[in-house]
Amino acid sequence: MAKKQKYYVVWQGNTPGIYDNWADCQKQVIGVAGAQYKSFDSLEAAQRAIVRPYDEVKGTATTRESMVGVDENGMTFVRQGDVPGPELNSLAVDAACSGNPGVMEYQGVYVATRQQLFHYKSPVGTNNIGEFLAIVHGLAYLKQHHLDQIIYSDSKIAINWIKHKECRTKLPLTPQTNDIWNLIRRAEAWLQNNSYTTEIRKWDTDHWGEIPADFGRK
Repeated sequence: MAKKQKYYVVWQGNTPGIYDNWADCQKQVIGVAGAQYKSFDSLEAAQRAIVRPYDEVKGTATTRESMVGVDENGMTFVRQGDVPGPELNSLAVDAACSGNPGVMEYQGVYVATRQQLFHYKSPVGTNNIGEFLAIVHGLAYLKQHHLDQIIYSDSKIAINWIKHKECRTKLPLTPQTNDIWNLIRRAEAWLQNNSYTTEIRKWDTDHWGEIPADFGRK
């Protein structure tokens, strides 16, 4: 599903104005002390906002949708009080599945830049299996590269499975699912045989928007 069009108003930056993409807006505000900018869901809303003082506009959001913003690193978030944002020096993982079971894939993304660090696709699986495997892959990736980072996942189920070092899926073992089950067993064995200090945190979707590793298919 295509991402919804956003418009960005820059009150204070290199060139104030309205921009229809984050890349152009970013050029106006990154590295600018006291930069003032905000995203809007329509051009009309942006046009109404730009003629008003930034201090008035930034505090007038009354619905979740209109409170969506973009920070200096391109991270979408929702402004709700003083809730702190995510750690940018971190790894975010997510999975998607077409059907249940169906074609499943997962990926790991560096939060600060949204660079994809790994990706895997299987002809059969479930979303929960993908979320579980993504976390294990993330743990192995960070350990292999000697990185001290947090892993974010938006799946409570997968995080719980990681704690128990077991993928508690009900997917039956059949000739069609044999390959994904072999991968599950390898992941469980990795958890059993490896120690790690990586902190796994639940991504706060309500305040930060979709996890950076989201496939955008909701």
